[in-house]
Amino acid sequence: MQELDLQTHLIPCLSDNYAVLLHEANSGQTILVDVPDEAPILAVLEEKGWPLTHILITHHHWDHVQGLEKVKAETGAKVYGPKASMDKVPLIDHGLEDGDEISFAESILYALGTEGHTLDHLSYWMPEGEIAFTGDTLFSMGCGRVFEGTLRDMWFAVDKLAKLPPETTIFCGHEYTKANGDFCLSIEPDNEFLKRRMAEVEALRAEGKPTIPTNILEERATNTFIRANEPALKKALGMEDKEDWEVFAEIRTRKDNF
Repeated sequence: MQELDLQTHLIPCLSDNYAVLLHEANSGQTILVDVPDEAPILAVLEEKGWPLTHILITHHHWDHVQGLEKVKAETGAKVYGPKASMDKVPLIDHGLEDGDEISFAESILYALGTEGHTLDHLSYWMPEGEIAFTGDTLFSMGCGRVFEGTLRDMWFAVDKLAKLPPETTIFCGHEYTKANGDFCLSIEPDNEFLKRRMAEVEALRAEGKPTIPTNILEERATNTFIRANEPALKKALGMEDKEDWEVFAEIRTRKDNF
């Protein structure tokens, strides 16, 4: 089998959303993850000359699907998304559940059920490409708000993603890294990895550059939300005897009021 030749392109949309393209040069196939706004996405596809073959939807929120009708009509790409929300997003051609597979360029992406932010939320993982798309579940140094699931659900979703191989590159749905990092420092002010990373983030944002993608290794060291199972963090919060998800719930609730 021919080795994959993967390229990615991050597309800023709306005020702080991201769509992302994953292109495989040998096959010519291209994936789009989420469709916040059709205009910038179609412009990049034209500029790159990449034929869009797959559209992956992470969840039903408007800022992830509002450009879907026009992009699908323009490109003819097949749409994959949560089976649980095919009534909310009727343009989905292939409804997916946790563990389902998507064929792409002689390789496979897996749909990962990551409910919490919404009940239908899916993330997508391509082991061979060492890449994952986490939508509004796992952010750079953060996680999504819990709208439809429970805080316990959300813990198991972010912990599931944190257990992906450390070299996995992560693309998420929003540019929230600076605000997330400021909060993480309020919980872990002595985390040297976090302080170094925040300096890098501030430099990038000062130049108007994105802080995405990140990777699992960086997140394990600096993302306080997925570190809720760390004994030192539990001790710092006075929650040594609490379940991991309860510690996460405390952290997420603090962020809601930060």
